[in-house]
Amino acid sequence: MKNQKALLVALSLVAACPQVAAAEGWLDGLFGKKDEQRAAAENPPAPPVPVAPAAPVGAPAKEVPSSSAEIKLSFAPLVKKSASAVVNVYAARAVPQRSPFAGDPFFEQFFGRRLQQQQRPRMQASLGSGVIVESSGLIVTNNHVIDGADEVKVALSDGREFTSKVLLKDDRADLAVLKIEGDAPFPAIGLADSDALEIGDLVLAIGNPFGIGQTVTNGIVSALARTHIGVSDAGYFIQTDAAINPGNSGGALIDMRGELIGVNTAIFSRSGGSNGIGFAIPSNMVRVFIEAARKGGRFERPYIGAGFTPVSPDVAAAVGLDLPRGALVQDVAPKGPAAEAGLKPGDVVLAIDGFTVGDPDVLGYRLATSGIGRTVGLEVLSGGNRENLSLALTAAPEEPPRDLRRLEGETPFAGATIANLSPRLADELDLPPTKTGVVVMEVDPRSFAARFGLKPKDIIVGLNGEAAVSSQAFERMAEATRRGWRYEIERDGKRLTQTVR
Repeated sequence: MKNQKALLVALSLVAACPQVAAAEGWLDGLFGKKDEQRAAAENPPAPPVPVAPAAPVGAPAKEVPSSSAEIKLSFAPLVKKSASAVVNVYAARAVPQRSPFAGDPFFEQFFGRRLQQQQRPRMQASLGSGVIVESSGLIVTNNHVIDGADEVKVALSDGREFTSKVLLKDDRADLAVLKIEGDAPFPAIGLADSDALEIGDLVLAIGNPFGIGQTVTNGIVSALARTHIGVSDAGYFIQTDAAINPGNSGGALIDMRGELIGVNTAIFSRSGGSNGIGFAIPSNMVRVFIEAARKGGRFERPYIGAGFTPVSPDVAAAVGLDLPRGALVQDVAPKGPAAEAGLKPGDVVLAIDGFTVGDPDVLGYRLATSGIGRTVGLEVLSGGNRENLSLALTAAPEEPPRDLRRLEGETPFAGATIANLSPRLADELDLPPTKTGVVVMEVDPRSFAARFGLKPKDIIVGLNGEAAVSSQAFERMAEATRRGWRYEIERDGKRLTQTVR
């Protein structure tokens, strides 16, 4: 079996795709009989002698391929199977336009409000790709392809066009699910197990680069578990050298069975075009997202009640790890799933359900693809000893209730809308799950709050030395202070102090 795999890899370098050969006889015709290869591998030839004997009279000649089908090497069977399920996605959004003379007293003296009335919204269009994953017309694409769109249309490879409805989208995951508004059935593609991928596997990328029409490119899986590429929180990207260009976003990355293994999402490029470094969200993440769309809810990540940080070389040496890998437990929420499982600050999570954890992003991906309601096994390094723990994955609780409040009056916080921070809200805002207190939800750009630098997602820690424990309590604190506000906020993990007199 090992020899056979080595042969396939070698042939893929020469012929690009032995798995999809149009006929079985091509290998015999070009490289000799399979039996001869097997015999040669099992019985190596004897050392060469000075004079080789002549071939026996009447020995059979090498077989010559009788047709081009026997020697044709092509991805065509895979493309025919899968390409019809890849669609072009067109998103249109109305962009308000403002005359450069609007608000100018001189021009308004002559034209009055006509300057305002004559302005019409400009329609801005974007294009990308999508993949039909159910014959009912369910499509998965990237969120950045359709984000902010007022209308989304899809065009099939056979030329048909349909309007579509956005069922679910998530900015952090950079995924969206659409539903074709038309008569089913539609051509669909199945989802493969992306965990079965190996570096070096052959793949095809199908999409609509630059809007020129459906295009197929081939390559290999260049790397797995790519993180920190600045696109989404999927935390585990498939890297490929198959050419991916603008317009390919949301398109299909398929394996040699014609099944979806990833949704093409981003490229690393200095020119804007393909440099052979493309990234796709794995199909196992896509599967969980599609399931959430089917249920008609939001995409929820499991809540475990713990915060993690990467393991530095110094920490690795201190805890006895040969390499800086794993997710270091930074804090644990009381009575949360992590605390009940036995996780403690300073522990290092090394694996989850047998999958190696390279960093916190990989752990987050594994938790997200496991799904709410499951119990996973963790391999943990704690106090120099390796332990196995069972962790229950639950939905993030919304406790305390949000209690949204818009702050008014003559205070530095006027124009800001605040809420109580719960684990569920922290998940929605992509904040650490163990944070509590009061969070800024919105800020009116023309308000005092905006003028004094308050921003959405700021966590208000306290005012004039008093802790902000709830939105109601903070509202009272702000209104009671008539002069001199010294408040502390947390932004992007940093504490900031502001004084207003």
